[in-house]
Amino acid sequence: MTAPLLSLDNVTRTYMSRKGLFGTPVGVQAVAGVSLEVRAGETLGIVGESGSGKSTMGRMALGLEAPDTGRVALGGALMPALGTADWRALRKRAQMVFQDPLGALDRRVPVARQIAEPLEIHGIGSPTEREDRVRQALELTGLSEDHGRRFPHELSGGQRQRVVIARALITDPELLVCDEPVSALDVSIQAQVVNLLIDLQAERGLGMIFISHDLRVVRQISQRVAVMYLGHIVEEGTAEEVLRDPQHPYTQALVSAAPTPGAQRRQRVILTGEPPNPAARPTGCAFHPRCPVAQDRCRWETPALSQIGPGRSAACHLITDTPSAGMAAE
Repeated sequence: MTAPLLSLDNVTRTYMSRKGLFGTPVGVQAVAGVSLEVRAGETLGIVGESGSGKSTMGRMALGLEAPDTGRVALGGALMPALGTADWRALRKRAQMVFQDPLGALDRRVPVARQIAEPLEIHGIGSPTEREDRVRQALELTGLSEDHGRRFPHELSGGQRQRVVIARALITDPELLVCDEPVSALDVSIQAQVVNLLIDLQAERGLGMIFISHDLRVVRQISQRVAVMYLGHIVEEGTAEEVLRDPQHPYTQALVSAAPTPGAQRRQRVILTGEPPNPAARPTGCAFHPRCPVAQDRCRWETPALSQIGPGRSAACHLITDTPSAGMAAE
């Protein structure tokens, strides 16, 4: 097996928050001891509710935020400190596709100039070579030179997202982090953008992290899936296994809300309550206040993410204590 393109080893990230001007600062742990790997040519889907820590994971993967503890490595080398010359040089190897393309683009600048900007920042090519690369990037993402001369507000939402993808690919990166890249688009345009990403990955051998709450899209694009809840990975495995036979109660609830076309309909798992406040985490398993099968042990003992099969892991006492029984819904 080849070495991972990206590895995150036991990373944590805590933000400080205060209530009111003179309130006591309180730590809010967005990511709590997570380890993940992404290989070249592979897409890892990260799913979970809002506030689960998905976007923070993506920013740490790119070095846009440094973990408080743990380590991040790209191509076997530790992520340089944010803002250093080594970090800036590494940025051309790892890029992000943002959720809101209009917010990611400058409304006052033609999109071709914005696509060329990373080449200028990294000193790649002559002016003529940069023009050629921009033209190729536009063509690669299904756009024309005429689109390149337009301003962002003159393009449709799908076209703007293609511009953001073209700009992310212009430096020939090895890793692409896509943070909810299609959530603001209608279904038909979503399909076009997802198919574009799949084709580009096949052509270029990109490693990708695809962050989303939409299991339908994650199922289509990802080879592996990691399910996050309140800063923890609660289940991980191949997309086919996790979404066909979810083991953790939280994953079961997510999958039951997004049934697979043509598959036998699952019994819907309805979660009660809201996700806990990250600043006041429950003791034991963070999911136990909402879990329909929680036991006393879940309230005081935090489950470890343990292997439950080849390339498959979950963090639940009921699974790891009785691995043969599983937790799949009937």
